[in-house]
Amino acid sequence: MLRVLGGWLFPPREGGGGGAHGVLPPLLIGLTFVSGLVDAVSFIGLDQVFVANMTGNVVLLGFALAGDREFSAAASLLALAAFTAGAAAAGRTRRDPPAGRLFGPLVAAQAVLVAGALAVSAAGAGRLPAVGLLAFSMGIQNAVVHRLAVPDLTTTVVTRTLTGLAADRRGPAAVRRLVSVAALFCGALAGALLTLHHGHGAALALTAGLLVWIAAAGRAAARPAGGPVTGRGGG
Repeated sequence: MLRVLGGWLFPPREGGGGGAHGVLPPLLIGLTFVSGLVDAVSFIGLDQVFVANMTGNVVLLGFALAGDREFSAAASLLALAAFTAGAAAAGRTRRDPPAGRLFGPLVAAQAVLVAGALAVSAAGAGRLPAVGLLAFSMGIQNAVVHRLAVPDLTTTVVTRTLTGLAADRRGPAAVRRLVSVAALFCGALAGALLTLHHGHGAALALTAGLLVWIAAAGRAAARPAGGPVTGRGGG
């Protein structure tokens, strides 16, 4: 089923072969859903800060420094620093294996970090440690997505996706962009509903479970149908 969805997102006429990126495209859509989930948790359930959308954090930091007490400069700075550290850590993994082979292990590490955020939150350790762990995990996600370089599936950036959707001709790329935006929206909606009605722990538990499944399915991403492993590998 994942390969069928991958072929639908990247038709043969585009890649020169069915499912040019193997199972990676639907898995990246899953990570886009995760991005919406964790941002809902961090903004609604933790400290009105984003852990996936760093553009939003830069803006919120400006608001906080201007004197808006609704937002926390410390939380925004922590999220930015932890996200950058996560991206740097993932970016310094071995460069010789193709990037697709690193997908599963790095997403598994992301799942562990989300589980850690759930644990520290349940233990009453405060909001900032959970924010830091979640932002670090999203830095890892963005680093591996950057190395894979699958077109139109960034998992977090919506502004550029919407721009391409509006400015470019209709085609398979438009389908991918629509699906990506819808996945982020649905993730945010699901995360908000869970956080508001069941607490952010329920949303984090769902996030960790999804990441475990995506990491397990990512083993197949190292062997895409009809071609070599997707991703630049060398950065």
